[in-house]
Amino acid sequence: MKQGTTLFLKITIIMIGMPILAVCLFGLSRFSPDSPYWEGPELADLQYPILIGMYAAMIPFFFALYQALMLLTYVDRNQAFSELAVNALKKIKYAAITISVLFVIEMPFLYSLTKADDAPGIVIGIIIISASMVIAVFAAVLQGLLQEAITIKSENDLIV
Repeated sequence: MKQGTTLFLKITIIMIGMPILAVCLFGLSRFSPDSPYWEGPELADLQYPILIGMYAAMIPFFFALYQALMLLTYVDRNQAFSELAVNALKKIKYAAITISVLFVIEMPFLYSLTKADDAPGIVIGIIIISASMVIAVFAAVLQGLLQEAITIKSENDLIV
């Protein structure tokens, strides 16, 4: 495959990661301990669990984006039907499952936050959990298909 045929997808992945990185660096400052937002008694115990959960979810998110970039690099190098691609899909699947699990753990804190602040935290949490699970299932299906294609390719190579 010609070099750069997946350039649009690589740019898209980078463009997805940039706003999330901006939220990590600047947007979550509302959740910093010295913010006046947390002075209310019902919010005082929520700041650290929510902040830790949000930042913990960013680690597998950026790891999955990196693996997606690596998968596109394998496609550019004509290594799409290789164990490297299967391993990248497996890592994306595990990262998506990790994000879902972290947000399931975070949901009681988000519920308490929405109860005290009238924010749509529950809906956002459910959307993130659902989207992560869809990505995990999709990656698992692609991983299985790719593994099957590699098996068929290796059998055909042995026949010829």
